[in-house]
Order: sequence, then structure tokens, then C-alpha cells
Amino acid sequence: MSIFQTVKNFINDERGVTAIEYAVLGVAISAIMLALFSGQTGLGASLQNAFAQIVAQLDAAILAAQSQ
Repeated sequence: MSIFQTVKNFINDERGVTAIEYAVLGVAISAIMLALFSGQTGLGASLQNAFAQIVAQLDAAILAAQSQ
């Protein structure tokens, strides 16, 4: 087998391509999740604020019900 044929076979070999594609996809999803849930302005902060408001309203409702 000639060097040209060996190089051609190497270029056409796609056995490892799928694993690399999954790795790149995993890194992209991780970066998106990190961007969404990190920082003071991300989705994580918005969810924390929403749950804090829900807890405050439930506490107020429980106190009002207990005082009646």
C-alpha cells in the first residue's frame, strides 16, 4: 500500500468523528447552561427572586390566617 493510499484512507476514516461531535455538543450545552444559570442577571437569579416572592407571600398568608 502506498503512502498516498494510506493518507487517503486516513482522511476518509470517520470512525472517531461521532465521538468528537458528541464532545463538541456537550461542551456547547454546558456553556449555554452556565451562561443561563450564572451571574446576577441570569435565569438562576430570576428563579431565586421568583421563589423568594412566593415564599414571602405564603408566609404572609399563613400569618394572616393564624391571626383570624
